Amino acid sequence: MICGGGAGLTGRAHRFGDNINTDYIISGKYKFKTLDMNELAKHVMEDLDPEFYNKVREGDFIVAGRNFGCGSSREQAPLAIKHAHIGAVIAQSFARIFYRNAINKGLPVVECDTSQIDSGDELEVDLGRGVVRNITKGIEIQAKPLPPVMLKILSDGGLVEHFKKYGTFNL
Repeated sequence: MICGGGAGLTGRAHRFGDNINTDYIISGKYKFKTLDMNELAKHVMEDLDPEFYNKVREGDFIVAGRNFGCGSSREQAPLAIKHAHIGAVIAQSFARIFYRNAINKGLPVVECDTSQIDSGDELEVDLGRGVVRNITKGIEIQAKPLPPVMLKILSDGGLVEHFKKYGTFNL
């Protein structure tokens, strides 16, 4: 379930630092070799954590500091994360083009103070209310709530899926 109202996204945190660029998300040595997103997903975050793909469970979260997704504007970065079955990326801030690409591709992104989230913490994210609950630490972190138009795009699976469903970009 994408929107709020009690139920949210749940999973474990996988913590990274500031300025995670799109080459760290998916190395250039892979993104030009295949268009198979499931194959690219096997290499997500590999340069920073070679075992990341094997450690992540469906719905887990990538948690980072400032400026997540900086670098190139290629859409493979959010797509590869989505195909690695990451529930959302939670960061203090995002490079704006990555943020836009993520929403358009149906990957939830959450902006909040991530200083109280460590790797392995169990989290629950309510996108509609803009709340991240750190279940492990028993704290609630206020996030920037996503506007209804972005929640609609995410619930449809991305902008292309929204267009396929409604035949228009009218949101």
